[in-house]
Amino acid sequence: MKRIVRPVLVCLALLLALPALQGCFGVALVGVTTGVMAVVDRRSIGVQTDDTAIELKAAARLSSALKEVSHVNFTSYNRRVLITGEAPSETVKAQIAEEVRRIENVQGVLNEVVISGNSGLASRSNDAFISSKVKARFVDADQFTASHVKVVTEAGAVFLLGIVNAREAAAAVQIARTTRGVLKVVNVLVIESDEEIRRIENSLANSATSTGGDAGGQ
Repeated sequence: MKRIVRPVLVCLALLLALPALQGCFGVALVGVTTGVMAVVDRRSIGVQTDDTAIELKAAARLSSALKEVSHVNFTSYNRRVLITGEAPSETVKAQIAEEVRRIENVQGVLNEVVISGNSGLASRSNDAFISSKVKARFVDADQFTASHVKVVTEAGAVFLLGIVNAREAAAAVQIARTTRGVLKVVNVLVIESDEEIRRIENSLANSATSTGGDAGGQ
């Protein structure tokens, strides 16, 4: 029995840690977690792939000069990019956003970079801890599937991304707001009707079944 439970716990731990580890280990974990995330993610595999590529390209596009004076993170969800972190001026902040807008498949940019000096290790570690607490509380509350809402924390501000219905959005915001250490919550969730959510999930389930059938027949 232990041999079955341990892998499940490991997968769950990886899912909860993904936002905190994104900057350092996100690339390494993509291959490990894609199979798990695809089952519970309301984005298609194609969109998930695009989001990963967008994040990598955004980081790569920053010039060495911009990297030296700023600290920014890129989170792409449903081909829309959230930019967080710090920049020394409005000019640099605008330059970073413009570079992201030029990336293929990007359909929108939310530039939440603040004008200040770069955050330190202690602040970034605290942000990672807050993200993990919010995700853990999502799981404990059991009001929606936790993996449907992505959590990004920057300087105590929690950003919520995902494709959800109104009930799920309200629950996610309430849980995040009442988590210790959270200074504010920024709702970046895409809210769809219950009917649209069912259509999305049925479409993904049918696609997965069709893909599985094709693979089994080869």
